[in-house]
Amino acid sequence: GQAMPDGRVPEPGGWNRISLPVDDIEHEVARLEKARVPFRNTVVTGVGGKQVLVDDPSGNPVELFQST
Repeated sequence: GQAMPDGRVPEPGGWNRISLPVDDIEHEVARLEKARVPFRNTVVTGVGGKQVLVDDPSGNPVELFQST
């Protein structure tokens, strides 16, 4: 795994996460930013779609994923 923009790197056990499919990732990011949800990175676009990681209240990563 790549380091996050803030320099965090994978720890023992990896970065397992729950992945939630969304229809409009930009809308969800805007809605969560308004609610002050902490993001680990900005939206990344890849071969299969777009993704972004947020932290749940316990600090666990949750991936929002929009397929192409």
